[in-house]
Amino acid sequence: MMEETEFWELIDSARTAADGDADEQGELLVDRLAQLDPDAVTCFAQHFESRYNRAYQWDLWAAAWILLDGASDDVFSSFRCWLIGQGREVFENAAHDADTLAGLLGEFDADLDGDGEELGFTADDAYEQLTGQELPELGLPEPPEEPVGVPLDLEDERALAERLPKLWERFRA
Repeated sequence: MMEETEFWELIDSARTAADGDADEQGELLVDRLAQLDPDAVTCFAQHFESRYNRAYQWDLWAAAWILLDGASDDVFSSFRCWLIGQGREVFENAAHDADTLAGLLGEFDADLDGDGEELGFTADDAYEQLTGQELPELGLPEPPEEPVGVPLDLEDERALAERLPKLWERFRA
């Protein structure tokens, strides 16, 4: 079993060791997870997936759109993984109020940041290394079909600026 605190400690220690590089963070997480037992890796996957699903919000998609100058479905998926990889404080605050990212993020380079696709596969890779098999079903509720929250036209810059004024001001104004 893995407690939530241990999940976040693994995320944070790998991010720190990778100096914020999401791909390297993913590789380090795989190495660290592969040192645990398969049940712990499955539990890590459950923690990760539940947060990934929780981040399926219109406001976070708008944040990704602002930060990355556009965000397709796939880009938003990678962004949610990256957001988890930023650690508990950033994730929890952003999940509660996406506009807080304006104050939580340091330097942000759209060419280097915001893509955490590899982080989404760390538990799968570690589990396969440990067992030679695919990660089992996680037994989590089905994710929502549509993002949670009030929909908005992501291509409407005025709507984005009104929804997330601090983020817009810092990264796009």
